[in-house]
Amino acid sequence: MSAPPSPQRACAGTCPAMVAAVPLGQGRSSQAALLPNTGEMCTCSMPSCDLERSEVQNLPGLGVSDKGLRTSVNCTGAATLEGFTTASNIQGKVLLLTICAAGIGGTFQFGYNLSIINAPTLHIQDFTNETWWARTGRPLPDHLVLLVWSLIVSLYPLGGLFGALLAGPLAIKLGRKKSLLVNNVFVVAAAILFGFSRRAGSFEMIMLGRLLVGVSAGVSMNVQPMYLGESAPKELRGAVAMTSAVFAALGVVMGQVVGLRELLGDPQAWPLLLASCLVPGLLQLASLPLLPESPRYLLIDCGDTEACLAALQRLRGPADVAGELAELEQERAACRDRRARRPWELFRERALRRQVASLVVLGSAMELCGNDTVYAYASGVFREAGIPEEKVQYAIIGTGSCELLTAFVSCVVIERLGRRVLLMGGYCLMTCWGSVFTVALYLQSSIPWMPYLAMSCIFAFILSFGIGPGGLVPLHLCAFPRCVCLWGHLHWLLPP
Repeated sequence: MSAPPSPQRACAGTCPAMVAAVPLGQGRSSQAALLPNTGEMCTCSMPSCDLERSEVQNLPGLGVSDKGLRTSVNCTGAATLEGFTTASNIQGKVLLLTICAAGIGGTFQFGYNLSIINAPTLHIQDFTNETWWARTGRPLPDHLVLLVWSLIVSLYPLGGLFGALLAGPLAIKLGRKKSLLVNNVFVVAAAILFGFSRRAGSFEMIMLGRLLVGVSAGVSMNVQPMYLGESAPKELRGAVAMTSAVFAALGVVMGQVVGLRELLGDPQAWPLLLASCLVPGLLQLASLPLLPESPRYLLIDCGDTEACLAALQRLRGPADVAGELAELEQERAACRDRRARRPWELFRERALRRQVASLVVLGSAMELCGNDTVYAYASGVFREAGIPEEKVQYAIIGTGSCELLTAFVSCVVIERLGRRVLLMGGYCLMTCWGSVFTVALYLQSSIPWMPYLAMSCIFAFILSFGIGPGGLVPLHLCAFPRCVCLWGHLHWLLPP
């Protein structure tokens, strides 16, 4: 029996093209190239592969398994499928690590420092009174103790406003990544002040520390959406931006958990509780330097095309980044002769007026919707519903968990349903549950089951907030630092 005819081969190159031996008789095209002494088909369609195609018939003895084979051949210019898959996995891991590294020291810190101050309220008030007694020999009146405590709490949003004012200049001069790293200086300083405040006998150190962590939260809440919005691919930008809300809700829950009496909620452990904000800051300092800078910043603000291309390749993996690089070049050309605008100048720009108006409306609505007020009244409502005092802290953890759950859900459905549906649906549900909550509070003294309805409305209201308004950053303005900072100013200026 004669040997089968030798297949033609005219490949002079050495590219890593994928050669897949597709099973014969299963829809394989008759036009293909065979490797010498095997029956494997070169299905490489790359233009750089000069392997000639020859018509192949289903001849016996070619050694092609009916199950198909997969191997590699050296043909110029392409990557093996295994290499492509590996690079895609690496690309996904780089983007995930970028999200986590930016979030753990960003909006996570905001939510964490917002919630941990609730657990040591009475302990810090007692410490303030004891400190004043040690200094003057007489106790501090109750109304002045309340005033000092109010200052400790309110200095956090005041620092956030200062941080929002710093965020724009920092993001432009230092870059998005370096701004987040430098921002941890405020966290480290605040943690030192918190940790030694009791030993130093100074409640003023607590006040200064709260101001500094507020500045850190103001910077990170503005820079983090910019960094992630400019680093994520278009098809994932909505979900990636929603991770800011996920980390904020995660920070709230972690602050509630760490503040439990069984952990750091003990009367003697409150300095450690406040100083624990150092842990996420150190995690960000250890991880973020290993990740790429924003490609947009590197090209448009720094003019470094090579660094931009390298960052895109790290973030996108083996995908073709030429189109995205060309878009950034066009944006760079359009911005070349323009100076940075002040926030109030954005309203004069006709091309941005509608976007800025929508930003102001969305930001104002989110801050004035009353979600933080519901959190503040939650413990009292739980007590009215008959929950024992020692169990109230666990019920409050449930409120933070509700927002965290809905933030995760929003990340999954935002690209399918769209931002408009989530916003309108969330606000409609909040209006409904807020109305029922008001009626339940009014009637809870006369109808026995009304306190339970009020408690249910709290969870429903928080779930409605998380699914819609809670994390929808205006993505179309993430590329404009001044616009994002304007949104940040609204967050800290308007009352909760």
